[in-house]
Amino acid sequence: MATNGVNGTNGVNGTYSKHDFSSLKVNESRLMDAIHTGCKYGAAHRYGDHPTETGMARLSLNDADKQIRDWFLATAETLNCKTSVDQMGNLFAVRPGRNSEAPPIMMGSHLDTQPTGGRYDGILGVNSALEVLKVLHENNMETEGSIGVVNWTNEEGARFPMMAVSSGVWAEAVPLETAWNLAEVSPSGEDGEKRTMKQELERIGYLGEQPASYKAFPMACHFEVHIEQGPSLEIEKRRVGVVKGVQAFKWFEITVKGRDSHAGTTPYHARMDSMLCAAKLIVESNKISKEHGGLSTTGIVTGQPGSINTMAHTVTFTLDIRHTQDDKLAEIEKSCRTAFSRIAEKESEKGCKIEWKELVDSPAVNFHADCIAAVEASAKEVVQELPMTADDGQLWRYMISGAGHDSCYTNRRCPTSMIFTPTKDGISHNPVEYCSPEDCAIGAQVLLGAVLRYDKMRAERGDFA
Repeated sequence: MATNGVNGTNGVNGTYSKHDFSSLKVNESRLMDAIHTGCKYGAAHRYGDHPTETGMARLSLNDADKQIRDWFLATAETLNCKTSVDQMGNLFAVRPGRNSEAPPIMMGSHLDTQPTGGRYDGILGVNSALEVLKVLHENNMETEGSIGVVNWTNEEGARFPMMAVSSGVWAEAVPLETAWNLAEVSPSGEDGEKRTMKQELERIGYLGEQPASYKAFPMACHFEVHIEQGPSLEIEKRRVGVVKGVQAFKWFEITVKGRDSHAGTTPYHARMDSMLCAAKLIVESNKISKEHGGLSTTGIVTGQPGSINTMAHTVTFTLDIRHTQDDKLAEIEKSCRTAFSRIAEKESEKGCKIEWKELVDSPAVNFHADCIAAVEASAKEVVQELPMTADDGQLWRYMISGAGHDSCYTNRRCPTSMIFTPTKDGISHNPVEYCSPEDCAIGAQVLLGAVLRYDKMRAERGDFA
């Protein structure tokens, strides 16, 4: 695949045909340089000798996140973009088109990472979008409508425990005050206090004045490039996933209350052991999800008072349940609630009490047909240039995302779709997460073609009349 950005026929110096965009190519080396340059902010967890062989620990609104935000805005301004920041710290950069008053086509993802994250989750999406703007800029291309990039705040939910919270506020699915008051999972300062999102937005200087709402910043549509975060594309030797939707999921915080007592003097029949009860609940959730064809995960467990020879009086754990169908997810939740009550009351010696707190409710998502069609058409064109590797002769496939993304919320307010790239060994949320330079460039090239096709469609159907 040509990825040099300038090839003599792509319209430099005004020779570009208005909708003949097939010759425009992303620059693979420039894209990778941008990814790895930005990853110096928050690099951690070295696993090899090469300078790029580190993971990332750029949690939302920490000092490294401020640095990458500064870098993002500086980069966008070199491309003559209009930039803005909203009340959730979402960063918008828009390259004006011929009809600059109409809502822009937006490409978006996130730059925050997990505590032991990699260099591609979210990061590839933002940099692919910036690369699209660089191609348009260097070719002096005037699009029909404006095209821009958004960096969504705290998509991961790793520091502030609500994933995609800021795109949720933009979609008016999450109240602003709820998001602002989210406290970090673990204290980040020496004072031991947990800081809120609003406090940290203020501290790093990214508490914007623009309302965090689709009404204040409407979008014509939203496209997102992302690594698959699973093994399917790699196993099937395909190069692109055309994402049609996202499976449903819910996050809960489960609190189990028992009684702290001496480990050596309290017989089993007299115990109210919240840790043992919690362990049984976690195992049961796994069993239930398997029976329903879904997934269940516990990522955080905390116990108090935290003494080796004392039973915990309180244990809190997270529960993440997922299924491709909303009704099946509801069955998993219902079965878990019933089983948890039984186990706590009747299978935990003297018994424990349980409290459920819902953190996230993300129904199954079906992306917009027009956006899917634009991605599919672009994917078909891009893979034509590639050597055949798939056994069935098709280098792209439709996919349903197993993970949640900001696109789940944008889909509520504007047409949306996603593009998946292969992930080495299916590993993500891990320092060794990897997508090859060629596959990164393929994803960005599909994005470029999809955006320009959608821009052309808007003009043809009279969106700018």
